[in-house]
Amino acid sequence: MATTNDLKNGIVLNLDGQLWTVTDFQHVKPGKGGAFVRTTLKNVLSGKVVDKTFNAGTKVETANVDKRSMTYLYKDGADFVFMDGDTFDQIHVPAETVGGGADYLLENTEVIVAVHDGTPLYVELPVTLELVVEHTDPGLQGDRSTGGTKPATLETGAQIQVPLFITTGEKLKVDTRDGRYLGRVN
Repeated sequence: MATTNDLKNGIVLNLDGQLWTVTDFQHVKPGKGGAFVRTTLKNVLSGKVVDKTFNAGTKVETANVDKRSMTYLYKDGADFVFMDGDTFDQIHVPAETVGGGADYLLENTEVIVAVHDGTPLYVELPVTLELVVEHTDPGLQGDRSTGGTKPATLETGAQIQVPLFITTGEKLKVDTRDGRYLGRVN
């Protein structure tokens, strides 16, 4: 248990049986009436964002969420298997929990796995990853960097849009949040 005075960004609260991360908070002392805390909360599982106001000094239940650096090993049916580098424990994370990040996961990729009471909540990939282009249509004479884009399939199977001059076999830097091409890797 903690009071609203202990709230800070990133702390996880257990409200009505659901886990919420504090993404923003503000202590407010109006001229008249009691002080209160205005917060923006994000549901850990669904991603839904809500605003909630607490009276100052109110007790709130915090959840113990363990964020660990883990290595992606392999896919086992619908589950992804991750290994803790310190203890060598392996955990199975369902595909729904991994979400869109599954499109960019390569074996031996370091990620952050958040666990609460033995249940994986979410998987946080690095912001950028370096991936090789498995297939893209060949560029034509006259294609320039300021031209359009074309689809490319990465080694993980993900489809992204790349500039016309990119060829099969090149290593690219990709933003894992939205699948954006960020540049070539030499």
